[in-house]
Amino acid sequence: MRVPYFSLVLLLLIVLISFFGSYFYGVSPFELDKNAILLPPSFEHPFGTDRLGRDLLARVIEGGKVSLIIGVGSALIASLLGLIIGVSAGFFKGWIDKFVILMIDLFLTFPTFFLLLALISYMNASALVLIVVISITGWMGMARMIRSESFAIANKPYIKVLKLSKVSKLKIILKYFTPILAPIFLIAFTFGVGGAILAESGLSFLGIGIMPPNISWGSILSEGKDVVSIAWWVSFFPGLMIFLVIYSLSNISDYLQQVSNQKESFVS
Repeated sequence: MRVPYFSLVLLLLIVLISFFGSYFYGVSPFELDKNAILLPPSFEHPFGTDRLGRDLLARVIEGGKVSLIIGVGSALIASLLGLIIGVSAGFFKGWIDKFVILMIDLFLTFPTFFLLLALISYMNASALVLIVVISITGWMGMARMIRSESFAIANKPYIKVLKLSKVSKLKIILKYFTPILAPIFLIAFTFGVGGAILAESGLSFLGIGIMPPNISWGSILSEGKDVVSIAWWVSFFPGLMIFLVIYSLSNISDYLQQVSNQKESFVS
């Protein structure tokens, strides 16, 4: 079991470039230049320019902020929702568990992306709106995993003794459930970040996500789809950034899952 150093460094590098790259690369992502329309990558424009003459590297850097904020924000909210709902169902059981199962089944009845489309079509998309909408449609898988694990923890003899001793339920959950559930939370969170970035990119690609003048990797992809036959670089570089982030997060998630499985087998 090897630590994915390459993926960690790559992900850290993308985050640093997205949030601090504009301090070192001082070109404006919004500046129009009629004399630099659809120029290929060069020393002057390392990623080329788009059909309005805007520097693509500057736009990829600026768009990375929005895409990463949406990805992390959505995954964090969805994971926390799933954690709270799943623990409540597994710990309290009874009618709470039945209600949670009903809600999960109800949400899973609709394909996630079509549910996203339905929700976002009734409001003006912004980073905050997309974070809320994507998190609303992304908590179910986390809740199911946490519920299943919480059931197993709740049935352990020491938990039953603590309940009979009238130890605070909140204390039991925080002290005995949280350490065991932490690896599952981290795995779900890393998967969730990648899924949220893909969801935002898909919505922006369809023209109902991040709207101008705001920029995201998905919106740059959307702008490039009409000129992909003559200017491949407009779609290639934002697509490459999305791929590298998803690739890195997948490797990190796999590593966390292996660590979690190894700990479980060691304990058992």
